[in-house]
Amino acid sequence: MKGWEQVYQAYFLDVYRYALSLCRERALAEDLTSDTFLKGMDAFYRFRGDCPVNVWLCRITRNLYISHLRKHGRVIPVEEIPEPEVNLSNDPADLVGEKDAGERALMVTLALPEPGRQIVLLRSVQGMSFAQIAALYQKSENWACVVYHRARKKLKETLEVDDGISL
Repeated sequence: MKGWEQVYQAYFLDVYRYALSLCRERALAEDLTSDTFLKGMDAFYRFRGDCPVNVWLCRITRNLYISHLRKHGRVIPVEEIPEPEVNLSNDPADLVGEKDAGERALMVTLALPEPGRQIVLLRSVQGMSFAQIAALYQKSENWACVVYHRARKKLKETLEVDDGISL
């Protein structure tokens, strides 16, 4: 049991962040995280070691989230409902003083289609390598790299067209 405590302490934050990036709801992310570690503890004897433990745990989290969606459907959190635009000015000087350029980039990232959204978040926020992302999705490393770069290109184009922000 002591070994599993070390696994929990080492990967709790990774699993929680990944769950939160999937569902964008703290309570559900906490439930998914605890369910992931319970399921992982029960199934650890089946872990083959063909990928890092954190990738294996994130794969469990992803499967649990998909099961949750099948059972309950997609619920849109209040935070996802866009607020109306208040600043109607197109003056670039107005954008310089605003702090929400980063928030806008995050909102555009969250609006990307799957799996691009998740891959950008896994790579940029969690710092996963393309090999780890590929293992999580059970695809090739090249696939992960291509999806990531296409999603970043779309993100860049959207931000440049919508906001005049250049990355």
